[in-house]
Amino acid sequence: MSAVEAKLAELGLTLPGVVPPLAAYQPAVRSGSYVFTAGQLPMVKGSMPITGKVGAEVSAEQAKELAAICALNALAAVKSVVGDLDKIARVVKVVGFVASAPDFTAQPGVLNGASELLGEVLGEKGVHARSAVGVAVLPLDAPVEVEIQVELVAGA
Repeated sequence: MSAVEAKLAELGLTLPGVVPPLAAYQPAVRSGSYVFTAGQLPMVKGSMPITGKVGAEVSAEQAKELAAICALNALAAVKSVVGDLDKIARVVKVVGFVASAPDFTAQPGVLNGASELLGEVLGEKGVHARSAVGVAVLPLDAPVEVEIQVELVAGA
């Protein structure tokens, strides 16, 4: 078990299987020393735990929890490409999309769910730049979607 997966276990989390693509793309792609994930939805065991717009059908706190699930799914996608999460040198960038009710403006707080999970699991390696974007709708009526970009350790 990798140190990263041991940390997940310490936090009471398990790395899920990779969420299968919904269309013509790969869950993650490696280019040189970087891995870029596709947008990850908050799928749990093949289904969406809750759907709808944040600030309407979905509370900001629920969406924050869903963002953490997205980040966990993104780590699974990274592992599917590199085989070992200990090869992560750092998370470089996180981009998050929040399906928002028209008057909802707390997208950064929602995306803290992903950022905080990455920090808890990876420590300093999880500190990253981030964008939090409000959108009208996401695939499968998901409340949130997260993609990450990671740099790998030299020679990994």
